[in-house]
Amino acid sequence: MNTPSLFDPVQVGAWSLPNRSVMAPLTRNRAPGQVPTPLMATYYAQRAHPEHGAGLIITEATPICPEGHGYADTPGLHNDEQERAWKAVTDAVHAVGGHIVVQLWHVGRVSHTSLQPGGQAPVAPSAVRANAKTYIFTDDNGQKVGTFVETSEPRALRLDEISGLIDTYRQAARRAINAGFDGVEIHGANGYLLDQFLRRGSNHRTDAYGGSIENRARLLLEVTQAVVDEIGGDRVGVRLSPVTAANDAQDDAPQALFEHVVRGLAPMSLAYLHVVEGQTGGPRDHQQGPHPFDYKALLQAYRNTGGQGAWMVNNGYDAELAQTALSSGADLVAFGKGFIANPDLTRRLRLGGPFNPPDRSTFYGGGRDNEKGYTDYPALA
Repeated sequence: MNTPSLFDPVQVGAWSLPNRSVMAPLTRNRAPGQVPTPLMATYYAQRAHPEHGAGLIITEATPICPEGHGYADTPGLHNDEQERAWKAVTDAVHAVGGHIVVQLWHVGRVSHTSLQPGGQAPVAPSAVRANAKTYIFTDDNGQKVGTFVETSEPRALRLDEISGLIDTYRQAARRAINAGFDGVEIHGANGYLLDQFLRRGSNHRTDAYGGSIENRARLLLEVTQAVVDEIGGDRVGVRLSPVTAANDAQDDAPQALFEHVVRGLAPMSLAYLHVVEGQTGGPRDHQQGPHPFDYKALLQAYRNTGGQGAWMVNNGYDAELAQTALSSGADLVAFGKGFIANPDLTRRLRLGGPFNPPDRSTFYGGGRDNEKGYTDYPALA
């Protein structure tokens, strides 16, 4: 069997994708009032062309409820106005022949009281503050200024709140389909709520959702099953980051934990698993705890228990490294900053460049209608 290239088509769940290049989820903080903007439709459509752009686009992380917000000006998917605004985005992507899924997000403890309804404390598995920062806007003599601040002290979710939380994910998945998305990705990575439940460092519970690996994985598996039941497994992906330290994510036995997680996900007939290798947005160091993490063993655990979903890899990939991954069992490769600066990144990868450098000063914020560092990057002629 010939090894596929990054530019070959592939069937992933319900979708026939034109290539194996994926636009990773990228928070940009450009949705004032938590509502997607017309400029967002332009931004995603620029990157959706089936020949030049991403075979699949994963949106920026999108909170499923008001309590799920942890960063200023992130677009939600929990009311009718947001759903209608996202429909304009999906229509624009589909008009150029693209595919797009929305990443369903609850930040948990990675939030600030100023972003929470009524100024309340963020929710978390346990009342343990994250040693991390979040992004808010402050007023500086009438000017809206973005700044990073320490997260607020959270409160522990009550056991009787868990079923409602699971249903909130289900409702958001239904809204996603109503808004025209091809599917959803459940954000189970990077130290956010579902990942917080997974890890000993943030989960000190003594009930059915804490303690053992089986209990700590329970919420992620129940959320995923609820979403699968609502919209079908072939339209659902899950994102994991086994060894990242992002947002104070810590666990002393990630290999056993995440092998249990993927074995639990395997029977759900998911479209894909999206695995961040190493430190999110940083080094591809595969260690947290005493031993290096074995991603091949993780993939094998998934396949050995019937997992047929596509295996998507992420973190610091270029064309050469992507081809190595595809030769080693990966099906899809996600690119982040490359797609910020290059709407036609897949074409540029095929040609070996040239590549527009990203303007880091414009990564976060910019308001509703500001194109700088967002929609003003040129494509190749």
